[in-house]
Amino acid sequence: MTKESAKAKSSKSAAIAQPRAIVIGASAGGPEALATLFEALVDCNIPAPIFLVLHMPTDFSAMVAAYIERVSGRPTSTATDGAPLPGHIYVAPAGRHLRITGRPSRAMMRLDDGDSENFCRPAVDVLFRSAAATYGHGLLALVLTGTGHDGLAGAAAVAAAGGTIIAQDEKSSAAWGMPGAVVEHGHATLVLPIKVMGLKIASLFRATEPGCAA
Repeated sequence: MTKESAKAKSSKSAAIAQPRAIVIGASAGGPEALATLFEALVDCNIPAPIFLVLHMPTDFSAMVAAYIERVSGRPTSTATDGAPLPGHIYVAPAGRHLRITGRPSRAMMRLDDGDSENFCRPAVDVLFRSAAATYGHGLLALVLTGTGHDGLAGAAAVAAAGGTIIAQDEKSSAAWGMPGAVVEHGHATLVLPIKVMGLKIASLFRATEPGCAA
């Protein structure tokens, strides 16, 4: 048994419900991991909004959004204040935190210039914590490759709210700081290679969304 699987809950015992929203945190190696993840979901209709924090040194959020839209085949834009649309991907702009507020049926995106967390703004922790408060057990959080431990406190909040956390495994990660911290602290529901992660997400929508493969 690997260190990852020993720390995560067994995939056989982890019953994962279809999420109402998906949040993703990534840093070093993130663009490549996101491309692999979304390529597995190209033919899958996912009605849940997807919110992404990708650590970027400068404001490449528009470029990142265009890149993700190209590889994912679904509408993608830089996040702004307002209501998220079903099936859209929203990228947090560099230098601003992305928070989710409200109730699941009336969720709102809010940007702010609050203090950095984990030396990051936007911070994965801010997105995860706020989304957990809004969506509770209906939230799916993905912690992808990256250095540092941004996302650890947020993953704890997701777990406490009854949500699901999937961490990228060490072998497929360019840097295992972020997902590794989540795994080491026992917050990961599953630990999966990035290619398998995309297939797992597709399987969650298979029963209700035609075209989603297991």
